[in-house]
Amino acid sequence: MARLTGRMVIGFERVAGTGTAIRAVDPRSGERLDPEYRYGGEAEVERACALAEDAFDTYRATSPERRAAFLEAVAAKLDDLTEALVERATAETGLPVPRVTGEVARTTGQLRLFAGDLRAGGDVAVDPAGDAGPEVRQGRVALGPVAVFGASNFPLAFSVAGGDTASALAAGCPVIVKAHDAHPGTCELAGRAVSDAVREAGLPEGVFSMLYGDGPALGIALVTDPRVQAVGFTGSRAAGLAIAKAAANRPRPIPVYAEMSSVNPVFLLPEALAEGGGELAEAYVGSVTLGAGQFCTNPGLVFAVRGAVLDAFLDAAAQAIAADQGAPMLTSAIARAYAQGVERLERHPGVEILARGKEPDAAVGGAAALAAVDAEHFGPELQEEIFGACSLVVRCANLDQVRELARGLEGQLTATIHAAPGDREAADRLLPVLERLAGRIVWDGWPTGVRVGHAMVHGGPFPATSDSRTTSVGSLAIERFQRPVAYQGARR
Repeated sequence: MARLTGRMVIGFERVAGTGTAIRAVDPRSGERLDPEYRYGGEAEVERACALAEDAFDTYRATSPERRAAFLEAVAAKLDDLTEALVERATAETGLPVPRVTGEVARTTGQLRLFAGDLRAGGDVAVDPAGDAGPEVRQGRVALGPVAVFGASNFPLAFSVAGGDTASALAAGCPVIVKAHDAHPGTCELAGRAVSDAVREAGLPEGVFSMLYGDGPALGIALVTDPRVQAVGFTGSRAAGLAIAKAAANRPRPIPVYAEMSSVNPVFLLPEALAEGGGELAEAYVGSVTLGAGQFCTNPGLVFAVRGAVLDAFLDAAAQAIAADQGAPMLTSAIARAYAQGVERLERHPGVEILARGKEPDAAVGGAAALAAVDAEHFGPELQEEIFGACSLVVRCANLDQVRELARGLEGQLTATIHAAPGDREAADRLLPVLERLAGRIVWDGWPTGVRVGHAMVHGGPFPATSDSRTTSVGSLAIERFQRPVAYQGARR
């Protein structure tokens, strides 16, 4: 495996921090992994932001072809590092090798998607000269340096070289990444790959930096530095709100694109449940337990009309949950929060724990949980995300109650409908509610798994994200880091 140094990346320099020391921990065994990493502080933020500001005008002026070639060079370097990335990421996260291998491909695919879009160009809006005045031509310009916060649950695709970084670089913005403490070695490997690609492309060194540091200190210092002009974040609601608040309180506020919290409700309509309840139960549990429930799109809530067919569905789902072998969770803190969330659910009046899975053979892990509650006992506190393999089924009196409860839900990344032909009228009535609720509506499928493409929307109304007009996955993500400019009567 490529040798790790324990150093952060500031432009072309490899810099040792002097602050708090951290090490990654293998959640399967509890082993503390070398090397040691030390946090940076104000000096490192100052250096990275100064370099990014110095690089901005030169980098944003590069041609789409040159930026596309650069993104493809980053992807090629990550491809070459696949074995090392998979070995280190599985050790730091406990995620299985096939999952991480696929995530490397997704990460490089995102970079190549943006490269392809840069080469393809796009239609330019033009109001031709005439009686109304001179020609007006619309363009888009990069915002400026962008701070990116890596996520815990996707050590590659939502991390150092992930979608936020790829879209910001494609937009013409230098990027400063705050690496995630849960997988610092994976971050170092990816960060060095990006930095090396910057150097080899002949771009200014401030196009990319990566820092290790404390969130409330170094993270907020990044967000409030006047040279940083936008933020990309994936993580908890508490951290996302703290970042958004800090950005809004700046003398000149900046946009924060934060993906924060979602329970991804599923609506099982009666005919669909009657026709295929057993198959639905098996697929549902597979989606709940995928990745130990550590996806932002695991289905945490299900709504259905009570009755014999729902009882049969719950029986089948409970059997599948009880047979689940469990899996390591990403960190001990995540595992503790998951256990506390299930305990809160169990103590809630009217909630019944129908089944628990097996405790995994791992130093850090959690058993899957299936719960049910009658609609009369369902309240706002049961909408809170439990990050892990836990899901709550809400038994409703009728379809009107299903629809009414849907109206009261918080904003979501996804909402799912399972409907047979006989459910057409009910689905048609439910759809307008879900369009106001979620950024992606799934029909007769499950929300886990987000395709990277041109049509995908991975976003949603608050608190799923801080800005429901955008997506963090897919080609439209580039628009977060650009703004429109109209050129009136400009000479060509």
